[in-house]
Amino acid sequence: MSIRSIPYILFIALLSASIVHSVAIQTGHADVPVAESADLIEPLAKGDKAPRFIVETVDGEVFDFDPQNLERPVILLTFRGGWCPYCNMYLSDMRFAIPEIREMGIDVLFLSGDRSELLFESLKQETQEDIVGLDYTVLSDADAQAAIALGIAFKASQRTINGRHKKNQDIEGSSMLKHGVLPVPAVFAIDQQGDIQFAFTNANYKKRLPAGELLAAAREIAAAE
Repeated sequence: MSIRSIPYILFIALLSASIVHSVAIQTGHADVPVAESADLIEPLAKGDKAPRFIVETVDGEVFDFDPQNLERPVILLTFRGGWCPYCNMYLSDMRFAIPEIREMGIDVLFLSGDRSELLFESLKQETQEDIVGLDYTVLSDADAQAAIALGIAFKASQRTINGRHKKNQDIEGSSMLKHGVLPVPAVFAIDQQGDIQFAFTNANYKKRLPAGELLAAAREIAAAE
């Protein structure tokens, strides 16, 4: 059944139910409106409780991130999508940090605005080669649940969307087109109790957390466990 064939009243009811379901799953900043621009986000910070959210694996399976039931500390790293050259460079750089972080007993999760089937496919070939074999998980946040709950979601500009189309990049179904939302690249270090012990965000997507500072944050939460 197409959306056009749904009676208006039924459509509104379904939309309302979807919103209620989304907010019920999310915690953190789920009640904060999506920022008008990257420099107006209100990200969660050190001392806040990490949010619960639902995302997808590379195989399109449901991944429920529940900070109240963590087996190990977690480092969350968000990136805009495989179409972003700065995200590719950052993912490549992480090959020097991830093995040491995993040896500390910390799980590493990457959250992408791409839909699940593009999580690896959209990355540059060099990036895929750099990160192959590393012990980490890449997840799809194409529904923007995690970005909104973490307080890092902002409205994608039409200029950005047009630029992606001009370069013939596949962004159909991504958070950018699906909800008009992009995540600010961020890092959150979360201890096993679900508390955020370190947070990094920068409205300038070209500025990323250096690997050395990421390792320092990882050592801090590992030492506290």
